[in-house]
Amino acid sequence: MTDYEAATAFLGEWGRFQREVFFLLCLTVVPNGFTGMAIVFVGDTPPHACLIPAHLNLTAAWRNSSIPLEEESRGGALVRSACSRYNLRDVKGFSDRGLLPGVDVDLSNVSTESCVDGWEYDRSVYVSTIITEWDLVCDNRWKKPLTSSLFFCGLLAGSFISGQLSDRYGRKIVLFVAMAMQTVFTFILAFSPSWIMFCVTFFAVGLAQISNFVPAFVLGTEMLAPGVRTVFSTAGVSIFFAAGYMLLPLFAYFITDWRKLLLAVTMPSVLIVPFWWFVPESPRWLLSQGRVEEAEAILRNAAKKNDIEPPPVIFGPSQKELQCETRKAHNICDLLRSRNIRWISLTLWLVWNTVAIAYFALSLNTANLHGDAYFNCFVSAVVEIPAYIMSWAMFRWCSRRLSLFSTLFMGGVFLLFKQLVPADLTHLSITLEMMGKFSVTAAFAIVYAYTAEIYPTVLRTTAVGTCSMASRFGSIIAPYFIYLRSYSVSLPYILMGSITALSGLLSLLLPESYGMPLPDTIAHMQHFPGCCQKTPYKLTHSEEKENVTDRKSSVVP
Repeated sequence: MTDYEAATAFLGEWGRFQREVFFLLCLTVVPNGFTGMAIVFVGDTPPHACLIPAHLNLTAAWRNSSIPLEEESRGGALVRSACSRYNLRDVKGFSDRGLLPGVDVDLSNVSTESCVDGWEYDRSVYVSTIITEWDLVCDNRWKKPLTSSLFFCGLLAGSFISGQLSDRYGRKIVLFVAMAMQTVFTFILAFSPSWIMFCVTFFAVGLAQISNFVPAFVLGTEMLAPGVRTVFSTAGVSIFFAAGYMLLPLFAYFITDWRKLLLAVTMPSVLIVPFWWFVPESPRWLLSQGRVEEAEAILRNAAKKNDIEPPPVIFGPSQKELQCETRKAHNICDLLRSRNIRWISLTLWLVWNTVAIAYFALSLNTANLHGDAYFNCFVSAVVEIPAYIMSWAMFRWCSRRLSLFSTLFMGGVFLLFKQLVPADLTHLSITLEMMGKFSVTAAFAIVYAYTAEIYPTVLRTTAVGTCSMASRFGSIIAPYFIYLRSYSVSLPYILMGSITALSGLLSLLLPESYGMPLPDTIAHMQHFPGCCQKTPYKLTHSEEKENVTDRKSSVVP
């Protein structure tokens, strides 16, 4: 019986059709780099202090002295308090009209109070952010990490919904509906009248963003040949996401008002609308729905673009029968049913969570680093490009388990070493943080492809999707790691470095998949822990023959 790969082999691997699909689908991910990380600038907290009402008759010297000095959390320097001021009514000689003339002010015994008249913000970097718009500081500073977490909650919800919708209604329609939703909701986000409205809309933006990414990813993997498919899934979409991420600080540098910035990053999404006429539906999906004629029409058009003469009959009568064959149904419960797969699943869920925490926390933290926030964000995006290239190289030539361990462990070590750097060596401190981001980004790319190799064919999609879902919980709590800076600057790095390094050690227990045939069934999976498993499962001659196609598709060209 002819399978899909053999039936479509006449198209080749890298003709005009494949190039169009590859680059157009990658371009649909670029807006995700804008909106996904825009909160770095939209939600940045500028220096601030309690507002002293202008109607008070205070001299400039007394006005500057009305804010108490506090010791900085790192370095011990004295800085103006951001959340308190001296209680003006306790000052002898003070009245509603200000200080009486000739009165010497002694602040040593004056009590402090909260910023009852609001705050004044440093406007030298930003004209406005959501922090300055709705005073999300001091007692309300907990709202800042919650805002980011709600966006990641939208990613979590979208991960549940998008896969099911694309399986039912098609990859293309869900992809373009999601892009339209992302554009519309980002536009609405720019006109949010309140913080609550902003959070609700930001949740919807997150839901639409992942609903854009998942169908695009699946569409590319289903339409591209095995060799190009691996490049697309490991480096292609990731690098284009990083490209959008790199352009974000450029937009933010010239547009310092958060509402105008959101409107600006919405515009590139409009340019993707014409892609509808160039990106076809997945022939695989059409075939699974019994729409053989539509699938053949797409492939014949692809052959025409590649200047190839298609065969008279692409899919034989048996192809439709294949889609109707009864097969054993598997679900998420199978990931926990047996002892072996249960331990593998739990270990991978922990690793995915840790990688997500470190990646998103380090990405969101760029605005808090010493120096120019725009440059720091740009560097944070740039380091992802070589990280994805390195992950591709390691995935081709190195042990999967050691690749994941080395990137995770080194990422944790870099973050822990950062605490040993003196406060005045800021450039070295930032370098260590960027090296940690580089390692974590490479680990993220490796664990995605590694997971697909560990699980059997009957559970591969479910397993990868479940691991991705598990990582969303890590991304939801990642903003709160940055929130810990308000208590101690070192605490987020100590926690992230420790759990990342420990997660690297934990990954050594996973089975090795480099050079191994892809498992077809749960019984074919290697045993946990992998470090104690010396002899892999041996396939019979007939099983080995059936898995030739899978082995070829798992090797990077």
